[in-house]
Amino acid sequence: MSSDVLSKDEKYRILSFAKLEPIVVVGGKGATLRDADGREYIDCYAGIAVVNAGHCPPRVVEAVKRQAETLIHFGSYVYHNPVVTELAVKLAKVSPKGLVKTFFGNTGAEANETALKLAKKFTRKQEIVALECSFHGRTIGTLSITGQSRRKRYDMGPYLSAVSFTAAPYCYRCPFEKEYPGCGVLCARRLEDVINYHTSDNVAALIAEPVMGEGGIIVPPPEYFKELKKILDAHGSLFIVDEVQSGFGRTGKFFAIEHYGVTPDIMTMGKGIAAGFPLSACIARADVGDSLEPGDHLSTFGGNPVSCAAALANIETFKEERIPEQSARKGKYLLKRLEEMKEKHPLIGDVRGKGLMVGIELVKDRETKEPAVAETNRVKELARVGGLLVGTGGVKACTVRFQPPLIIAEKELDRALEVFEGSLTKVEKEAA
Repeated sequence: MSSDVLSKDEKYRILSFAKLEPIVVVGGKGATLRDADGREYIDCYAGIAVVNAGHCPPRVVEAVKRQAETLIHFGSYVYHNPVVTELAVKLAKVSPKGLVKTFFGNTGAEANETALKLAKKFTRKQEIVALECSFHGRTIGTLSITGQSRRKRYDMGPYLSAVSFTAAPYCYRCPFEKEYPGCGVLCARRLEDVINYHTSDNVAALIAEPVMGEGGIIVPPPEYFKELKKILDAHGSLFIVDEVQSGFGRTGKFFAIEHYGVTPDIMTMGKGIAAGFPLSACIARADVGDSLEPGDHLSTFGGNPVSCAAALANIETFKEERIPEQSARKGKYLLKRLEEMKEKHPLIGDVRGKGLMVGIELVKDRETKEPAVAETNRVKELARVGGLLVGTGGVKACTVRFQPPLIIAEKELDRALEVFEGSLTKVEKEAA
């Protein structure tokens, strides 16, 4: 069965842009995936950090069934619907204080496009600042604010103009060759120079991920965003926080920005919002949200009632099962175990993360920090053979990403660590 699907995909799907894992997934429950040949895998990637409440959570499944029997589509930007309204109210309650008005879309990239439009419309300014090493989507607009050359292809440009980049809080590879905390968080203070020397001081907003996912699970210092917000406020610019990957309990808080004591002006969500159903949201202050006028923005499928019903049930599951707290507790355990592993395995250069959003950066040499790209891919391959699915990535393409469903059982986490360490050991022996 697997070989049949693989051959048909090769013939009928556009897959030249990616290398898919050679497994055919047909089922999932909790933190386990099952392939077409009956083999099970511990899923420590969660559909790219999407199924935070696990695969097929019962409350979500039942909510989707009920809604699908009632209404599947109606056009939420043509008519009103109580399910969509209820979700907007719920998001205002769980989001940082002051964020109350939501626009629904389908993907994280669409949410970020909405945020850019809102910021420009409200401030009447045209420029955007983003972070180096960042990732905000794969549309032309969101690639324009993505600070990674390996994501931007020269034959897909030109990209949007009036975008500048400031330093990422990448402490392991500090662009200023300093060490925290003696650096005085220079990466944050750099924003002032970027605005003064790289823009026309006409900046509508800065957009940033509170934990940088595709960049390699880069975790900023505690005071990083407070310093950025102070500079932005002085220039009359807004702060957009991209919670598409880090939101919905992933880092041990409902939203990752809560770790930093800063309230954004606009926040985007996606991935974990609806347990795997296509939905995204851009939530803003009331005055910012009200700045759009008829014709400025729309989405045919945004606010689909089935996806919104899934999101409501998902949020209830989070509250009842205290999933963010689970993520915080299990994340501490995971980081502790990986730090212990680092002492025994020279291939591990850095371990970092918050909650169950954890990155392990692999290097050929700890002194030079030369990226171990081939070794990273090999570890991922061996882990899959051992029944463990992990992600890889980062701006240096050498970070293994542990982002399992947040409800993963501790025995599953222990087994995942066992397989991962075994894969590391084998790769280190192969390289010896």
